[in-house]
Amino acid sequence: MSASLSLCRRAHTVTVLFILTCVLVYVTLLEETPQDTTFNTKRGIVASILVFLCFGVTQAKDGPFTRPHPAYWRFWLCVTVVYELFLIFILFQTVHDGRQFMKFIDPKLGVPLPERDYGGNCLVYDPGNKTDPFHNLWDKMDGFVPAHFLGWYIKTLMIRDWWMCMIISVMFEFLEYSLEHQLPNFSECWWDHWIMDVLLCNSLGIYCGMKTLGWLSMKPYQWQGLWSIPTYKGKIKRIAFQFTPYSWVNFEWKPASNLRRWLAVLGIIFMFLLAELNTFYLKFVLWMPPEHYLVLLRLVFFVNVGGVAMREIYDFMDDPKFHKKLGQQAWLVAAITVTEFLIVVKYDPNTIMLPIPFFVTQCWFLGIFLILSWTLWRFFIRLFIFCMCSSPDSLPRPHLPGYSPYFDITLRYKETRRRQQERPVGNGSATGPTGRSRLNGSWDSVRQRRS
Repeated sequence: MSASLSLCRRAHTVTVLFILTCVLVYVTLLEETPQDTTFNTKRGIVASILVFLCFGVTQAKDGPFTRPHPAYWRFWLCVTVVYELFLIFILFQTVHDGRQFMKFIDPKLGVPLPERDYGGNCLVYDPGNKTDPFHNLWDKMDGFVPAHFLGWYIKTLMIRDWWMCMIISVMFEFLEYSLEHQLPNFSECWWDHWIMDVLLCNSLGIYCGMKTLGWLSMKPYQWQGLWSIPTYKGKIKRIAFQFTPYSWVNFEWKPASNLRRWLAVLGIIFMFLLAELNTFYLKFVLWMPPEHYLVLLRLVFFVNVGGVAMREIYDFMDDPKFHKKLGQQAWLVAAITVTEFLIVVKYDPNTIMLPIPFFVTQCWFLGIFLILSWTLWRFFIRLFIFCMCSSPDSLPRPHLPGYSPYFDITLRYKETRRRQQERPVGNGSATGPTGRSRLNGSWDSVRQRRS
């Protein structure tokens, strides 16, 4: 490693502490404090957050990612903590105070906003409109179209599995169908759901993401110091590659391999869908327009922390002996998702508790029943039948794939039966065919005495 690269990789704890101290001394001794309570409150909160970020960037524990720099990921870890504390503060306010507090961030907020209805006239070709018969199609071509593509491209880079991405994409469309009676924003035309969203935007984003994953998995990861590269072209290429991963790990989720992985995959899908729903419900209950910069900042936030969280979840699930606890970023992201949902429930329970149509409820109960039935069959009933029909030597051991704790019980039971059946019955034997003691003569005499 070159000297310049080694200098960049240092935490610079003393330097950051010295600069921070100088700034605080300047504010205390040389700057006159304004006589504006609101301004001083805002500045104090911002200064407290900045001091915490300085501490976290220099002192927090590193995560699984190191590129482009470990300090970048430590920064987003601290931002995650700040965002969770902000959500906790909002959660403990009354509905009116919480919505009016948003004016403290932006005076334009705190005003109820009507939701846009994407349904209505669903004709792709409207013969009644002579000027532009395709006006319904052009009306749907808004900023959400590239947002859908870019969002699923990034989600694919996080999840690294085509099947999981497609399941989440289709499941969210079913959720929009199921909840369109609660949020008018979910009311879309059928071709907007399945053609524009699933087949075009989402599928294209997933396809491009899988192609990028294929390139990253085939890319050679042999790093060389910047100043040891002789050509300028090589230096520029090395700088560009600094924003790619240091090494690569293919995610092999294998949800059907054992019960632990199956439940983990179900939990990941559930949390993804809940985070997606929070995007729409939060701006509905906090009265934030879709184009507001806070909505965009939340999406940028999840883009930066989601990849780290998924890597920590995969490590915790794939190698629990080495990773004995869930990673810090994954823990915080899960807490944020739950806290956001609790804010939605508290601020607008009437919308959340609107009765779901009976047909939709039946469909969801059928889906849950099928998942539970398959889980019982795959990890309990099927294993029990396999264990009872197999010899003890054919059962998997703990170090082999396909092993389950239920094999231990069946293995001990079958070995006990085998020992009892193979136990000799000759002169040196103390037990008979039934396993009882033979101390008073032959078995025939014992039967005669009992009779």
